[in-house]
Formats: sequence, C-alpha cells, structure tokens
Amino acid sequence: MAPLGLIDIGGTTIKFAVWQDSTLTRHHAVTTPTTKAAFMDLLQREVEQMKAQAAIVGVGISSPGAVNQATGVIEGASAIPYIHNFPIQAELTARFKLPVSIENDANCAALAEASTGVGQGATSLAFLVIGTGVGGALIFNQQIWHGAHLFGGEFGYTKINTTGTLSELGTVPNAIHRYQQAMNQTGKMTGQQLYQLADTGDGVARHEIDTMYAALAQGIFNIQYSFDPEKIILGGGVSNNSDLIPGIQRALTAIYQQVKIATLKPTLVTCQYTDEANLRGAAVDFEQSQNR
Repeated sequence: MAPLGLIDIGGTTIKFAVWQDSTLTRHHAVTTPTTKAAFMDLLQREVEQMKAQAAIVGVGISSPGAVNQATGVIEGASAIPYIHNFPIQAELTARFKLPVSIENDANCAALAEASTGVGQGATSLAFLVIGTGVGGALIFNQQIWHGAHLFGGEFGYTKINTTGTLSELGTVPNAIHRYQQAMNQTGKMTGQQLYQLADTGDGVARHEIDTMYAALAQGIFNIQYSFDPEKIILGGGVSNNSDLIPGIQRALTAIYQQVKIATLKPTLVTCQYTDEANLRGAAVDFEQSQNR
C-alpha cells in the first residue's frame, strides 16, 4: 500500500508518523496546542512535511472522544475541548487536500491488535484500556462495533455490585486513592509502590488491589457472557504488570464458584502494542474507510 500519514491526538502530546511497508517511520511527538487555530496549523504543517518526504496518499487519525464517522464530527468530551462538535474531518480534508479518516483512540488500539497483534485471526474481540478509567472497544469480523449511540465498548460505565462503576473500582489510580484515604495519606504514590506495600504485608494495600481485580473480573465475566468474544485483550499501563492476569483469574475463580451454571471461561491476553497501538490502528481504520 502507498504511504499514509498517521496522527495520534492526545491531551499532552500529538504523535505523528508515516506508515510505509507495514512499518511506522518518521515517528515523533509534539506538545498538544492550547487553541484550535494552533492545533489545525500544526497538523497542516506536519502533513505538508509528510507529503514532501514520503508522498503520502491519505491521513489516518486516532482521537479521543466519540467519533461519528457518518458526520465527521468528534462528539462527546475529552481533555482537548476544541476538537469537538464541528466538522473536523471535512476541515482537515480541505487543509490536507488528501482523504482523512478519524477513529476513537481505544478503537484504534483494538484495530491494531485485531489486525497484526494478539487478536490476529480472531473474528470477535473485546479490548479493555485500563488507565485512569476503563475504556474499551468491541470488534466483530474485524470491524469496530460503534453501537447505536457511539457507546459500543464503553465498559467503564458499567456498574460493579452496588458500590461503583468499573472505571471507579477497576483501575490502579483509584486503588491508590482508596488506599490513601484509608491511611489518611496525601502526596504522590505510584502503582508500583502500592504493589510493593501489598507484597510486604500491608493488608490495606492488598485489599485495594484485590478490590480492583474483583471489579475487573466482574466486568470481564459480564462481557464474556454478554458478547462472547473469542478473546479479551487488556491494555493500558497496568497490562505490563505480570500479576494482572493471575490476579483477575483468582477473582474470576470466586465468581465461577458463585455462578455454578457458568462454565465458559474468558481467554485473557495482554496487548502486544503499547505506545504504537493508536497509530497502527489509525492505519487500519484508514484502509477500512476506503471501503465504507
């Protein structure tokens, strides 16, 4: 395929790369501008450089927010307010003088894994991005399931027991927050420090980590029995922790002991692509957009 320009819009930085021969080249990041005008000018300059250096034939973009591909508008909200609720795809197409595709960042990460990552060959996947909250995506037949209102895969909204949502209970930052509240502590704590405390016998730290695993296990159990995907892929920073899947599996065992009629166990894997996932998925989405 001819070279593509790729852009991954983030709240802190915007990543740029060229996709050529199934490889990311000219990969770099620039601080995200604070205004729409500066943002549009930055993207136009970067794409002009790509056109001059690599003769790109289109631009694939990964973005936060609820991307409405029918209208070319990024709905919802994100850390970058100025990208929302105007025809951004049409405006960028006019500026770049090239075809442009835009897809949600979690959906892009899922497409990357489905295409050449740990989900390759599977016809159905669920993807959980575990960060400050829990995002996600659903894939059927290599296509994102957006849902009737662009909420397909928003697993973080789901209720866990009666105490909170999956985003509130199933992430490391919130486990840290609960620990510090219980211990009347303030200041910065990392996930690694919380795990170290648990490993050295701190019962409160262990309880909060287990609470996180229990929430993730319940969410995963519900996903498996609602959508029955071949695999459930776990992404986000905590996916690098070797205890993540064993911890979730321990919590799943308790669920299956309670729900004895359930025998189908989810296949859990951690993501293959990390900081490249959104860019790679934007390339997949662009290719798919040519057939939409």
